[in-house]
Amino acid sequence: MSTFSTALPVTPRAAIPHNPWYKILYIQVLIAIVVGIALGHFYPDIGKAMKPLGDAFVALIKMMIAPIIFCTVVHGISSMGDLRRVGRVGLKTLVYFEVVSTVALVIGLVVGELVQPGAGFNIDPASMDIKAVSTYVTKAQQDGIVAHLLAIIPDSFVGALARGDLLQVLLVSILSGFAIALLGKAGEPITNAIDYAAKMFYGIIRIVVQVAPIGAFGAMAFTIGAYGIGSLSMLAMLVGTFYLTSLLFILLVLGGIARLSGFSILRFIGYIKDELLIVLGTSSSETVLPQLMRKMEHLGASRPVVGLVVPTGYSFNLDGTNIYMTLATLFLAQATNTHITLYQELGILAVAMITSKGASGVTGAGFITLAATLAIIPDIPIGSLAILLGIDKFMSECRALTNLIGNGVACIVISRSEGELDKEALHHTMAHPLTEGEMMERMPG
Repeated sequence: MSTFSTALPVTPRAAIPHNPWYKILYIQVLIAIVVGIALGHFYPDIGKAMKPLGDAFVALIKMMIAPIIFCTVVHGISSMGDLRRVGRVGLKTLVYFEVVSTVALVIGLVVGELVQPGAGFNIDPASMDIKAVSTYVTKAQQDGIVAHLLAIIPDSFVGALARGDLLQVLLVSILSGFAIALLGKAGEPITNAIDYAAKMFYGIIRIVVQVAPIGAFGAMAFTIGAYGIGSLSMLAMLVGTFYLTSLLFILLVLGGIARLSGFSILRFIGYIKDELLIVLGTSSSETVLPQLMRKMEHLGASRPVVGLVVPTGYSFNLDGTNIYMTLATLFLAQATNTHITLYQELGILAVAMITSKGASGVTGAGFITLAATLAIIPDIPIGSLAILLGIDKFMSECRALTNLIGNGVACIVISRSEGELDKEALHHTMAHPLTEGEMMERMPG
């Protein structure tokens, strides 16, 4: 099978002027995070007042997610030509996601049993203030499995794009892509128009991403100001266990998959360091979805595969969220002295495989899916969620980081399996990663 390359044209590095260190995006974001932590710690009231800065940046990015996904997925499917290949890629992607996601869920269960992070808490659920989590509980109880599946269908074509629901946008995008492909030559002008529209939307993202340091500063200052670093000490065992488990999952599971696919997970992490730092600051992987798709193309993955795999992964391949769900569920059972049998743990695994789907990278989505899991498993008091409320923002960062890395790895793996990965571009780009400024210089349009 021939290699299909969509990597951006190579420009000699010497031809691109290098920016001073203080103009490099990831350094700006890193400095902003440190300053935000300091402000939130020493001046918590001022830190909490910085919340609109983080919210505004996330909102600016989110307003572009739906049109970019729509254009990318529609263009990818309609330009593939062979619709059987689209189905094959889609099926292969979903199987990969389900296998890796299940591994993440199992790892969360195993670690929870071995480490017992909730043992010794002896918390009486009746003493918990469930008002703080009533919103999550109500939403979880209302959103049953059937309602969750029906919610994938939007009330109108435009409604999906207006609300920005990832699963709904994916549905209308896939249907549109197939419809245009079936038009044959008559659909080519539509495909070209959508391609030009995508370039315009990416141009807006290039402008918005420049204020990422401000958004990261505001979000981090608010998190530390509102919850305080001291809140971590109360549940340090759970936080530490979750972070360590996620790190081992990235290095061992995703690292093993990466090695089998011919690349280094550490070099890949270095390649997406800009995006990882933005996610660390904002606690949301959605804030870098457009940049991740662009970087995957530059890395040598074919555009059609990127358009199908990455957006789908944001709803179906949430490795960090899966680890958190099973680990946190066992933690709450242990903390409230609720005995869980092996059959109940398998039930938790089965339920979590369903409730985790559709929990896109929005901050707090992992907490909502955890509430949905507990709502279906009555043995564990759902009011015990209040225990985790104070540290969820810190857990959300790790969930988002793990989800992002997992989706990037999946994109390369699926593209390679289809014979549509430019291996030369992959190795060259990882060995000589570009700064954000250099990346923009090479972007078409």
